[in-house]
Amino acid sequence: MTFLDHSLMRVAAVTPPLRVADVSYNTEALSRKIKQAGEEGASLVVTPELGLTGYTCGDLFAQTTLREASYRALTQLARESRQGPWAIVGLPIHHRSRLYNCLALLAEGKILGIVPKSTLPNTREYYEQRWFTSGEDLHGETMIGPEGPVPFGTDLLFGSPDCADFILGVEVCEDLWSVEPPSGRQALAGATVLINGSASNEILGKPPYRRDLVRQQSARCLAAYLYASSGPGESSTDLVFSGHCLIAENGTLLAESTRFARDGEIILADLDLEQLRHERLTNNTFFNRPSGSQSFRLIEAPLPASKALSQNLPLRRPLRSNPFVPSDKENRAEHCREIFALQTAGLTKRLEHVGCRRVVLGISGGLDSTLALLVCIHSFDQLGWPRQNILAPTMPGFGTSQRTRGNAGKLVSLLGAEGRVISIENVVREHFQAIGHDEETYDVTYENAQARERTQILMDLANKHEGLCIGTGDLSEAALGWCTFNGDHMSMYHVNIGVPKTLVRWIIQWCAEELFDGPIRATLEDIIDTPITPELLPLDQQGGIEQKTEEKVGPYRLHDFFLFYLVRHGFSPQKILFLAKEAFRDEFAETTIRHWLKVFLTRFFRQQFKRSSMPDGPKVGTVALSPRGDWRMPSDACPKTWLRELEE
Repeated sequence: MTFLDHSLMRVAAVTPPLRVADVSYNTEALSRKIKQAGEEGASLVVTPELGLTGYTCGDLFAQTTLREASYRALTQLARESRQGPWAIVGLPIHHRSRLYNCLALLAEGKILGIVPKSTLPNTREYYEQRWFTSGEDLHGETMIGPEGPVPFGTDLLFGSPDCADFILGVEVCEDLWSVEPPSGRQALAGATVLINGSASNEILGKPPYRRDLVRQQSARCLAAYLYASSGPGESSTDLVFSGHCLIAENGTLLAESTRFARDGEIILADLDLEQLRHERLTNNTFFNRPSGSQSFRLIEAPLPASKALSQNLPLRRPLRSNPFVPSDKENRAEHCREIFALQTAGLTKRLEHVGCRRVVLGISGGLDSTLALLVCIHSFDQLGWPRQNILAPTMPGFGTSQRTRGNAGKLVSLLGAEGRVISIENVVREHFQAIGHDEETYDVTYENAQARERTQILMDLANKHEGLCIGTGDLSEAALGWCTFNGDHMSMYHVNIGVPKTLVRWIIQWCAEELFDGPIRATLEDIIDTPITPELLPLDQQGGIEQKTEEKVGPYRLHDFFLFYLVRHGFSPQKILFLAKEAFRDEFAETTIRHWLKVFLTRFFRQQFKRSSMPDGPKVGTVALSPRGDWRMPSDACPKTWLRELEE
């Protein structure tokens, strides 16, 4: 399968070397860069504004020689496009006694269409209205091309039967800086990829402004945005150009060029058009406004078969194996700080609303209950309430290890909360006798009886002390249903329910480094290093942990990856498998990924009934499973369609 089968498209933004008014040199440079981008797998290449002549030609634009030379060059590049990628090239076009600053789309050996610039700057260093006419109102026009009529106007969109998710919109430089860029109307008309051939000179502070402009327009339009600007070959009589190229997708910068490259620059990125489609399908505010009276003509042509793109090549787009966890330390710390603040704010509001000045939560010495306790501590500190009002019992059972029990008691004591030790072994044995269960049979009854007994104790303690029972389960456990129904699945408020397992440990690590030191920090770090386990099965003969969650249910790194792309982007099992193979290529074999993806899909569907009766809890990220908000799914939905696709 090719990238296009997964709605992935490799694109390029190019700044070639340039000589002002030397059309022959510029044509050769453009041809060379377009060909190079095609050899690297690009299906679409955008080049700068007026790239065939140079943007800084001034009054030379009125010269017939320059205009005719550039149009001859355009027809030459059009012929070359028969064997290469789609290419967008800039030149002056004379049409109906007026001169227009245009971008032409070349594909399949011909000129598919020509789009004139709408917004002509005419202030400070810009004098475009001296030479050019705005094409804003040019709709339904054609002009004579080398092989017949060529669509001409600002009402053009371009698509391909090879990829239904790909529709291209074109604007030119200053169009992006205008109050209502044409790309906004193009996006509302269906364009998923927006391109801008530009000639933006450099002054102090402009590059970050330009970067933000491109990134934010891609976010507003729920689209990809390709930007290619003129390079240092432009005239430096009064201005300097850097060749700034940018590729953004829905607010994320995928690629950026090195500026001031004398030999030109090529940047490439792989766009995920299916992801953009999903964003639009699930964002009803995007189309919930009038698109205006303008209608568009759709010009279609086949996309080139990319000889460089196969499943074995690395993607040219960010793809983290931990999509919930920023790889950059500074960004990760900010991420954790914000989520911790959201959790705290949610709990604080709930405590104020119900009038409770006490909370109860079970502490196991594991990650989830540790994070919940830290949130409670921070909330009480903000409210000015005594930490002793946090009742945090440890409830050892048949599988509780000395390490987790010790860490739980130590942490509660060091933080100044009220701790207790309430063993559940005897009462669970009595329960086994009452229901006729063999204590030596380590089945689901054996495990769930312990989880439900702990929840009963916590609920009753909350009633006794007029407090709120705080849940500790996380988002990943909710997705997998890795919790006991009416056991740890239930609480009076779920502070961790929006936090995936792969992020829980990082938030605790951030707390250890930013909020605590000494023995508290050392205890938190030991908890982070403890294997993930529910501790429901007896210990081994040496007192070691026998039951490890990830050996039973699978690696949380994989499951969180599956969760992110299934829920956040609506991807198919095939697409998720493809991306997971790429993200974990040095860690997990395809057979392993496929096995755990099947487990994930099966559990995700069959355990929905637990999420349907899930307690309240704060949403903290873009993936959430609350039945009252982000995820409304029938509890009896069948996973067979998804599993069948994975098997095929």
